Order: sequence, then C-alpha cells, then structure tokens
Amino acid sequence: MASQKKSDKLKRLVAVQRHMERMAETDLGVTAQRIEENAQSMEMVMEAIGSLEPVHRLFAQNYADRFDRLSNTDRQLHGLQQVQEMKLLRERAKGDRLEENRKEARALEERQSDDDAIYDLIDIRFATPASSKLGE
Repeated sequence: MASQKKSDKLKRLVAVQRHMERMAETDLGVTAQRIEENAQSMEMVMEAIGSLEPVHRLFAQNYADRFDRLSNTDRQLHGLQQVQEMKLLRERAKGDRLEENRKEARALEERQSDDDAIYDLIDIRFATPASSKLGE
C-alpha cells in the first residue's frame, strides 16, 4: 500500500469533520423549525382560550391542558437547542483545529521536499563521477 502524506490524511479528516459540522447544523435547523411550529400552536391555543365564542368556552380546560403540554415541549426544545448549539461549536472547533494541523503538515512536507531538492542539487554538483573513481 502506498504511503500517504500526513497532510492528505488530515485533509480527509477535515472533510469528515466538516460533514459532522453540517449534520449538527441540520439537527439545529430541524429543532429551530420545531420550536417555531410549537410557538405557532401555542399562539393558536391562546387565541382559542381568549375567544368569546361559546364553543371555545366549553373546551377551556382542554385548551389549558394543551397549552401546558406545549409549554413543556417548548422548554424541552429550547434545552435541546442549547445542547445542539454547543455541539455545533465543538464540531466547528475540531474542524478548525484539524484544518490548521493540515496546513502545518503541508508546510512541513513542502519544506522537506524543498530541502531534499537542494540536497539533490548539491549531490549532483559536487558528486564525483564514477569514471574518475576508477582511474585512481
């Protein structure tokens, strides 16, 4: 198996980490959408509770129970959102660190390549030809 450069390995890891970051962003987006939908439901229930129509008055207790459940769901979703935001920040920080390490590894590899090229030039310039060694 061909040996891979450290920067190439880190490049793959960065790609995976960025994918993890996008997944965390998607999860956060879904949670934000659920929070919005829950808020709309809470608003509709509040309108029904405050309505003067006799039909809604009959179900006032049911509306109050529903609003209580929606409030609990809202608290849970906001807690989940905070956890997902922290996860997103962690994933982003990991990706940034891996990217920095990849850049450093790439710079070291380029430096090593340049050094090797210089050593090769020196060897070529000052190398004794094989035929002259035979003459001695």
